[in-house]
Amino acid sequence: MASKASLENGVRNEFISHLVKMIETDYETDALIVDTGTYAIPVLDAEQNEKWIVVKVSIPRGTRNGEGGYDPYDGYAAHEEYQMAQDSKVQERAIKKAMREAEKGKKKED
Repeated sequence: MASKASLENGVRNEFISHLVKMIETDYETDALIVDTGTYAIPVLDAEQNEKWIVVKVSIPRGTRNGEGGYDPYDGYAAHEEYQMAQDSKVQERAIKKAMREAEKGKKKED
């Protein structure tokens, strides 16, 4: 039976292989390996200046559970947490903007 690490490496390597093939075919550029599971892809911006996109592919272990193991990573939960954080930032900005505008209105009245 294969180890968990070798199974994960197989899944990651297969995904990377498909990703690199798609990048090289669809974008007609190279995906250059720069670190384990990390690729740098040259692209051109609107003014034809070379820029780099760096893509890292990994299979996260999860978080330590305090019992010498890991609670599995949950991408759905991570997505929800990210969305909630972004929504919170938008609300904070809106509140700050409203407060600034109220302050401006108050100063104009004086």
